Amino acid sequence: MRILRDAIVSAVALVLALTGWAMFFPAAHPYLDRVGILAPMQAAGIPLAQAEAPASGGRGFGGGATTVIARSVGLARTEDRVTAIGTGRAQRSVVITPQASGRLVALPVRPGTKISEGTVIAQLDSQEEQIALDRAEVVLEDARRNAERQQRLQGSGAISDAQVQSVELALRNAELGLRQAEFDLQRRSIVAPFDGALGLLNYDVGDQVGTASDMTQLEDRSVLLIDFSVPERFVGQLDAGDPVQVAPLSRPDDRFTGHVLAVDSRVDPASRTLRVQAQVDNSADRLRGGMAFSISVALPGEELPLVDPLAIQWGRDGPFVWALDDTDAVQQVRIEIVQRRDTTVLVRAGLREGDRVVVEGVQNLRPGGTVSLQEIRPAPSAETRTETGAATATTTDARL
Repeated sequence: MRILRDAIVSAVALVLALTGWAMFFPAAHPYLDRVGILAPMQAAGIPLAQAEAPASGGRGFGGGATTVIARSVGLARTEDRVTAIGTGRAQRSVVITPQASGRLVALPVRPGTKISEGTVIAQLDSQEEQIALDRAEVVLEDARRNAERQQRLQGSGAISDAQVQSVELALRNAELGLRQAEFDLQRRSIVAPFDGALGLLNYDVGDQVGTASDMTQLEDRSVLLIDFSVPERFVGQLDAGDPVQVAPLSRPDDRFTGHVLAVDSRVDPASRTLRVQAQVDNSADRLRGGMAFSISVALPGEELPLVDPLAIQWGRDGPFVWALDDTDAVQQVRIEIVQRRDTTVLVRAGLREGDRVVVEGVQNLRPGGTVSLQEIRPAPSAETRTETGAATATTTDARL
């Protein structure tokens, strides 16, 4: 109990010390902001100290202008990153069923292997169909001989036109009978409709199967399609061809790059989401249909000023920066933090590209005071990685 009491007392003392630091020392605000403490204090209504200089016209203790280091303002686009969970499926997939009923007499392929279009997957007993084919060939041969005999007699006028038409009709019927017998025999072989990977077989040799029997599944998974949904506010922001990042939930370190293949034509009125279909190359055959995937889509947004995080100060009215005008006088410019990145911050403010903001020496500044520039650093680069735990969320989780 004594240890717990000491821990509570220490925690309370730490909170009071940090609160006092924020209330009376403006220079502490950048440090407290980095560890995520300043924003909760401001939300709780704690009166924070505002960075103000003594009434000496912005001069330091030595009587001269305050020496500062400034950095130019850059421009960059915000980046909304949509994350969702989707399900993959092969670009072509069919359930193999027989076209006729019968007994399985052969299964010439191994399950789980890749086969080519036209490969025989299974063979049904076909003795009856073979007999029918042989009979149709005999009938056709007889009909042809009769037709040839009638042609010879027709020249001499020994037969009537009606007899000639009857023989020709018998010949055509015999030809159709042969085609029907060949078709019936062909249906006794179950073949692959396209190149793909064969699934497990559900029947063995000797089993009786029918047209409703699902024998196996054939998939062309050289390209994987992934279906996922995004909130309706992204309507018009996603389009075919947009890049996506995909990672299997079972192997989050394996990342694949794909693109949006299609966007649905309507929003689901029940979930208020838009269905999107992505396409990922699977020529290495590392993915399977039915797998769950994490999908990430980057959506570039509006162009905003990009500043160094050291330039951001906090006052009673929120964050601001000290901006320099053409005469090297400083003014407070209120800002709205839009997006934090690794080493920069995107803000919404009255700043333009190339404007200068103070990053060091802010302790003794006041509005309108002149400063002495020790250094002007170049504008930060528009790097794209966002900082984890940023004050303004930039990732939309669309998982359903």
